[in-house]
Amino acid sequence: MKFDFTHKVVLVTGASKGIGKETAKRFAAAGALTCLVSRSEEALKTVADEIRSSGGQADVYALDVSSLAGFTEVVTQVVKTHGSVDILVNNAGVTKDNLIMRMKEEDWDKVINVNLKGIFNGIKAVTRPMMKAKHGRIINISSVVGLMGNAGQCNYAAAKAGIFGLTKAVARELASRSITVNAVAPGYIQTEMTEILNENVKQELMKNIPLGRLGTPEDVAHLVMFLASDEAAYITGQTYNVDGGMVMQ
Repeated sequence: MKFDFTHKVVLVTGASKGIGKETAKRFAAAGALTCLVSRSEEALKTVADEIRSSGGQADVYALDVSSLAGFTEVVTQVVKTHGSVDILVNNAGVTKDNLIMRMKEEDWDKVINVNLKGIFNGIKAVTRPMMKAKHGRIINISSVVGLMGNAGQCNYAAAKAGIFGLTKAVARELASRSITVNAVAPGYIQTEMTEILNENVKQELMKNIPLGRLGTPEDVAHLVMFLASDEAAYITGQTYNVDGGMVMQ
């Protein structure tokens, strides 16, 4: 399916690499004006240059998503410049892995503040302009780890599981204004995080994936674009796994 997002303003967090970068590039290729958000402005400029060199449109906003004031300021700037935020992709995330008995409180707080509170901040920041427009799409990137847990990632699993409940609650609140809110739960995806794994570990992982391969950022981006499209107007409050069949509900 070929999507057309011409004249749509899309804000993607964590857009400097991995799933966020690929998602932003694909929205831009489909005609959207992409607003790239990440802590690293320099990394975002590289992505923006790639998008522009391919004929797309991209703006850059440096932001720590754990700051509500900062997120609100970025959204205000986008609306002032472009008139709206039509689509929000809450993708930014971090890991601070350790067994719970060794995990530092600040590592728990950091992951919760970015991976869960960051999504709350994004939703809160776009709610007013989307409600005024009586239209909007919010897609929250979670993880299958939030469904099945993972040793050494209690902070990450808790944050990603929290996204499911947050998505459902906000979907109920915003549905009357034609704003849909959905979550995507990727499995093991080929990104910088999985590149550091040795080949033996990757082979062991793939034994638990019925489709027999790691996913790609494109696999996730395709679903995000569908959920952001007019074709998905009657879908809200849902979570979709992109995991090659690893977690079947």
